[in-house]
Amino acid sequence: MKIAVIGAGSTYTPELAEGLLWEAECLGLQEVWLQDIDAQRLEVVGGLVQRMAAAQGSPFEVQQVLDRVEAIAGADFVITQIRVGGQEARILDTKICLEEGLIGQETTGPVGFAKALRTIPVLLEICADLRAYAPKAWLINFTNPAGIITEAVLKYGGVRAVGLCNIPWGLKNAAARACGAAPEDVDLEYVGLNHFSWVRRIMVQGRDRTAELLEKLAAPANIPGLSLDPEFQRALGLWPNSYLNYFYLQDEMLEHLRSQPRTRGDVVRELEAQLLKAYQDPKLRSKPKELEKRGGAHYSTAAVWLIRDLHLNRGGRHIVNVANNGALPDLPAEAVVEVPCLVDAGGARPLAMGRLEPHIRGLIQHVKAYEELTVEAAVTKDYHTALLALATHPLTTSVNKAKRILDRFDEEHDLGLRRH
Repeated sequence: MKIAVIGAGSTYTPELAEGLLWEAECLGLQEVWLQDIDAQRLEVVGGLVQRMAAAQGSPFEVQQVLDRVEAIAGADFVITQIRVGGQEARILDTKICLEEGLIGQETTGPVGFAKALRTIPVLLEICADLRAYAPKAWLINFTNPAGIITEAVLKYGGVRAVGLCNIPWGLKNAAARACGAAPEDVDLEYVGLNHFSWVRRIMVQGRDRTAELLEKLAAPANIPGLSLDPEFQRALGLWPNSYLNYFYLQDEMLEHLRSQPRTRGDVVRELEAQLLKAYQDPKLRSKPKELEKRGGAHYSTAAVWLIRDLHLNRGGRHIVNVANNGALPDLPAEAVVEVPCLVDAGGARPLAMGRLEPHIRGLIQHVKAYEELTVEAAVTKDYHTALLALATHPLTTSVNKAKRILDRFDEEHDLGLRRH
């Protein structure tokens, strides 16, 4: 097997490499190709990955290349984890939104919109490379905003693809810890979109323990004033993804973000600099503990187990981003959703989740409409479609603000949006 990692200069790559080393024998993994457009970062990160492999008896060969086609050619799996514009674009977009009194978060709301418009054209170029040089490959997309990117790939990329996020794994592990069970004994009935999801039921060894665990898991937030009211949580009757705080606590979240001396992007940029410095140590031969501060826990498990079940036709259950195809009847068939799927050599087949509860249905449909428009805007580069997409998002509180920030995004990132 050959696996290509596009965007391998990411500080997350050693986390992925750790998982690939665990499963290398099971997968028959022979080659891992690391590709990035930043030669310096690739050399640093790739060097650590090579030392990690050597410390485990080099179960596979590690190649580092700047040429994307060389990395992709003949690959069985291609993992995308790119960040178009780097942390600098993220920081700028966040500040643009906060100046307008809008929530700035890199995958949610207007900042996620800007990231999608920069990223989708590049992902579709990668898809073209797959069609030409690795037509049988699976594309495993980790690039955020993962749901929107995956929808663009499935609608316009012409390749086999699955979108992946580590948050469902995190929720599964949190539920397991709360009841003293092993993660593999926990199943979640999970509905929604990427970074916009709810857990309906928590099954532990086939037993429904939802009511008990919802009480345990409804812990106060680490930040004062940013936890959901306990009565609201009981009324909700679902376990919400933490990203939903941006919707359920809009005013509080905006106040918190505006009060911070630095944006999250500034913090991450500093963390990445520290990690890259640590990765240069020639004695380092394993993933450093400092990587946990960057986020991305369970990234390797989520990616490698998905690849394993696709490759070995296992029929395992995974919560991933796929075309709806009736799993959620309240959304279009072609819309990408994040739901439990059975995964085998034929791909990820979504399980029927039934109708959405009234108190989440409208919100999901609202955000999905924004996602559909965002994909179309990125593909067509049509200014008016982009304006409608941005104005449609529930966190955009004024169409006038939507136009102002769209014009800023277009100018700052040279998006090339066309008016007609």
